[in-house]
Amino acid sequence: MGEAPAFLVDDMQKSFSDRFDLKLKGFETATVIGSKTYVINGTDGPTSSGVRVFNKSTGEWVIPTVLGTKPKSLKGHSSVVLNEDRILIIKNNSKSNECVWFLEVDTQFIRDQKMKCDTEVVAWSKGVIGNSEQPVVISGPSGVGKGTLINKLMKDFPTMFGFSVSHTTRLAREKEINGEHYHFTKRSVMEEEIKSGRFLEFAAVHGNLYGTSIESVDVVADAGKRCILDIDVQGARSVRASSLEAVFIFVRPPSFEELENRLRARGTETEEQIQKRLRNAKAELEQGKSPGLFDHILVNDDLEACYERLKNLLGISESKNFAPKTPSKVFDLPVDFTLTKVSEKIIIKNAEQEIVLDLSLMKGGAPGRTRGLEMHVNYD
Repeated sequence: MGEAPAFLVDDMQKSFSDRFDLKLKGFETATVIGSKTYVINGTDGPTSSGVRVFNKSTGEWVIPTVLGTKPKSLKGHSSVVLNEDRILIIKNNSKSNECVWFLEVDTQFIRDQKMKCDTEVVAWSKGVIGNSEQPVVISGPSGVGKGTLINKLMKDFPTMFGFSVSHTTRLAREKEINGEHYHFTKRSVMEEEIKSGRFLEFAAVHGNLYGTSIESVDVVADAGKRCILDIDVQGARSVRASSLEAVFIFVRPPSFEELENRLRARGTETEEQIQKRLRNAKAELEQGKSPGLFDHILVNDDLEACYERLKNLLGISESKNFAPKTPSKVFDLPVDFTLTKVSEKIIIKNAEQEIVLDLSLMKGGAPGRTRGLEMHVNYD
């Protein structure tokens, strides 16, 4: 806490809110939104967070809680206000697929986190050129066959679909590989990340935490694949309430009696275990009817017929493999440039070239990626 330095006060008095950014010492930018000035440090700087906020109305500095994944280095960057709720950062002398970042300061995610933390909060989100297919959330009671349907999709279209790897606080079992079967983590770490809004859904099972992180879904999308999430109804409800835009599919049996027959036909569980699964299944079948929760209901009366209906829902008409989406061409950004905001476009320009960043289809955001960006180069 303390008074604003003289050089910052002087620039404030010059109404620099009309400018996109203010170059400061030590590779810093200062961006004004309302009564607050957000100073972003380009190196590790004097504060570990890399961000500090000057509140003009109180005359005090605040070190905010910083969520999301901070870019490794911002030494040499420019910033511009977007819609009063986030700051766009462009890194100098970087690759086009690494240059765009957002610092969210008043989005819905930030407002939610401020209520939880009761303090100043900002969050980083990486900008991604291009879009990705909507993830697919598939739910249904145990024994309904959703696992078989998902396995068929993964086998028939291995380059089109990918699984998100869940997190758990339990110990790895023999032959389980970290990052492949689960992300094995400490309970304290997972609890902190849950508080930070980095999980789409989570649950406590037999004393351990299990959950799906936003990062695990983003990793699949970054690989050009469509992410499949196999979660229970309660987890689907949590994902529906999150910022993730997904397709929600509920798989149900033709009758409860048929579901019981399938569970008993497995021959792998005791009567007590079967009765427990049946109780849970009855509850899930009721919850599956909740208005607005699922986009599609599939009745698995015949596996092959149900699989064909699932493919149709996902826009797959032929049993052939698909290549992952081709990533956008990567090119170098100049060392020095000017930024100009024109409507929903950002013009990045120097003497040799002009780069246009189109934000009109932007979606997503912290604590995940910000997708839907378009970028192209105009040479003079």
